[in-house]
Amino acid sequence: MQTPFSNLPPVLKNLLIINILVFCASLFYSHGFSGNTDPVGEHFGAYYFNSPLFKPWQLITYMFVHGGWEHIIFNMFALYSFGAIMEYQMTSPRFLAFYFICGIGGVVLQLAVYAFQVHAITGSLNIVSPELQSSYLQYGQEAGIKLYSIFYSPLVGASAAVCGVLVAFGLIYPNAELMMLFIPVPIKAKYIISVYLLVELFAGFGRFSGDNVAHFAHIGGAILGFIMVKLWKLQGPRNFI
Repeated sequence: MQTPFSNLPPVLKNLLIINILVFCASLFYSHGFSGNTDPVGEHFGAYYFNSPLFKPWQLITYMFVHGGWEHIIFNMFALYSFGAIMEYQMTSPRFLAFYFICGIGGVVLQLAVYAFQVHAITGSLNIVSPELQSSYLQYGQEAGIKLYSIFYSPLVGASAAVCGVLVAFGLIYPNAELMMLFIPVPIKAKYIISVYLLVELFAGFGRFSGDNVAHFAHIGGAILGFIMVKLWKLQGPRNFI
């Protein structure tokens, strides 16, 4: 009896399995041993580079950690939907490199945005004694909360890498017609993905209250995806409509 992973190319299959296993570990530890905390996210999510919790390997491991059911379902569905055709198009070794390059590019851009925000508040890229709560309160309540969130809230999720995959698909197969939920007509990939990226830009610069999504990580992954497609001169079949 075949599993849902049987006919998938190897890199995509292993990425899906690893993400699901890590998410299961997060659920197990957060609900089994650690109350409401998630030690997986705390150790393997990506922190601001001047945070006491930052470790270099987090630039890669953060891609396999997710913050909840909606987060992982959306990312894995998108990866499952577009990853196979992109792996066949690129070959497995290239697709693996592409995925990690986009993911790393996303987190680097998001951390750079954090650095800009920290500098705007403090005049520096760091604060004295970031492990002490008083270090944040001296900048005022609102700014202190923002700083504490930057230094102690981990960045998690495969979204940046997945955005790179989406952009690659849109560039290589721009006229592929896709069906969206709640929209009864097919829409070409180049339009859907362009609108999605514009929404990400708007949300990223808008800084709306209550929005804890790392939009610039998504944008960074998309930018790297665009660059890699152009560098590798990837093209789809000329007769693909």
